[in-house]
Amino acid sequence: MSNTYGSIFRITTFGESHGTAVGVIVDGCPAGLPITVEEIQAALDRRRPGQSKITTPRDEKDQVQILSGIFNGQTQGTPIAMAVFNKDQASHDYSHIENAFRPSHADFTYTAKYGSRDHRGGGRSSARETLARVAAGVLAQKFLAQQGIEITAYVSQVGPIHAPADYSQLDLSQVDRNIVRCPHPETAEAMIQLIEETRDKLDTIGGVVSCVVKGVPAGLGEPVFDKLHAELGKAMLSINAVKGFEYGSGFEGVSMYGSQHNDVFYTDAEGNVRTRTNHSGGIQGGISNGQDIYFKVAFKPVATILQPQTTIDQAGQEVTLQGKGRHDPCVLPRAVPIVDAMAALVLADFVLRARANRIA
Repeated sequence: MSNTYGSIFRITTFGESHGTAVGVIVDGCPAGLPITVEEIQAALDRRRPGQSKITTPRDEKDQVQILSGIFNGQTQGTPIAMAVFNKDQASHDYSHIENAFRPSHADFTYTAKYGSRDHRGGGRSSARETLARVAAGVLAQKFLAQQGIEITAYVSQVGPIHAPADYSQLDLSQVDRNIVRCPHPETAEAMIQLIEETRDKLDTIGGVVSCVVKGVPAGLGEPVFDKLHAELGKAMLSINAVKGFEYGSGFEGVSMYGSQHNDVFYTDAEGNVRTRTNHSGGIQGGISNGQDIYFKVAFKPVATILQPQTTIDQAGQEVTLQGKGRHDPCVLPRAVPIVDAMAALVLADFVLRARANRIA
């Protein structure tokens, strides 16, 4: 089920970039969850194109419509269907690639798998599909908030420019105070300048979105194949342009001795089990240990660049392509709400699964 994610809190997305609509069906969301269309729209506005000078100028308002499952401001426990109808397509911008394979896009692989492809904006392979995940993620985040779980993603790196590595040094309430969504003002200014310079050179640049999850109880996750960190990794790697995922100490942890890396347990003044460090990133043995979960998601530079590149067409003949239309010079600012949403979908599913794992 390549278009479906989750076991209890389950989503199925549908639609193409230049089709009639993009949408999602959410099944397994508990009844009685208060939600408004304005809350869902606010999340989509954080992801939508045309929101700032460093994003694509495509002017899609991404107005969501709730088709089922919510009545009088509450979920009903029935399938929730939501859709955004496409308004600002410019399919003619893609006529030049109808028979050619764009470098680092899914054009060739989709053709190899299906024998055909929708060349208009990439069709189903377009990152536009992720608006459906963001809409569903609002429900998951609202449910998790009732459990005391809070998720905050932010841009921590653009190209070679890094924010402070330790998230505890940052005021995460400041994420949306600037257009790049980096909560460190000085770093944000440098990031914005680099993105503008990259855009002016008709190029693109990548970076990293970091995410912190607070309030997760101990005991979420499965011990073997559905480890919590494995599902988070799967969810993040399903996002367009993602090339890497690491949690806790990640790759840097390999340079430490075990005596340095081990998270020593203690009991705090309230009788809670805690660890003095958190190199494990809040997950041990595939199961949450009650500490903050933190991870990083690496995004490659956007593949469409407004410079000529050599490639081949469907007949195998060499051709030269040059990107046209309206594209992001850096995907990071718009990726933040997508990371938020996918983390929420994973954790909401595990919270519901945990209820079935033991007698109350």
